[in-house]
Amino acid sequence: MSDPTIHPSGALVLFSGGQDSTVCLAWALERYAHVETVGFDYGQRHAVEMQARQAVRERITVEFPGWAARLAEDHVLDISSFGAVADSALTADRAIEMTSRGLPSTFVPGRNLAFFVYAAALADRRGLTALVGGMCETDFSGYPDCRRDTLDALQSALNLGMARDFVIETPLMRLTKSETWALAKTLGGEALVAVTVEESHTCYRGDRTTLHAWGYGCGTCPACDLRQKGWEAWDAEGRPAFAEASEGAPALTP
Repeated sequence: MSDPTIHPSGALVLFSGGQDSTVCLAWALERYAHVETVGFDYGQRHAVEMQARQAVRERITVEFPGWAARLAEDHVLDISSFGAVADSALTADRAIEMTSRGLPSTFVPGRNLAFFVYAAALADRRGLTALVGGMCETDFSGYPDCRRDTLDALQSALNLGMARDFVIETPLMRLTKSETWALAKTLGGEALVAVTVEESHTCYRGDRTTLHAWGYGCGTCPACDLRQKGWEAWDAEGRPAFAEASEGAPALTP
């Protein structure tokens, strides 16, 4: 007998191999009968991201047999020319700092917009309706393309331009990094927390020499700072699981 809580249609997860996209992949696997992943080679400086993607997928299939049955194809799209146009500290040897626009130098202009356009084109051909991304406007680095109103506008444009009914899902949009750790525990227990710590990669400098309590990273870049602070806040609260309160507000439960 099929599980009525599992959506019979398919989802495509924008999967970088980082903490947020790892939790989003688990979120999709918990809800959709068929889940595919897509990664983008956009000229980023560190190949470690692409390696982490495969490590996370492989570990999930081992640790979570039920999810493994739903985890389908992985796609990698080469859009390296985009990185050359959208010059940033993630695609070129530049300092990580605030720019004159008030945005961090790690901001890749239009990156998430381009990702969703490519993902939607792929989803169209694969018969998938949900596009899942780890964008978040609660704990984020000031990127305007992480905001929900940006993605709502993009969803409308994609559906108009492709005559489809895509839904852009952003399960982390209103969560802090602490709550993202809690959601990982809710979805897959301490096993998923361990996969996220040991296999995912978020560090802007591509550093995997030191395994911290919260994962690999240089420990000083903005991405590591957010991840570490979120972990420490979650750990200080007793490593609770995450639940949605009846009013819709986030609530943490032991």
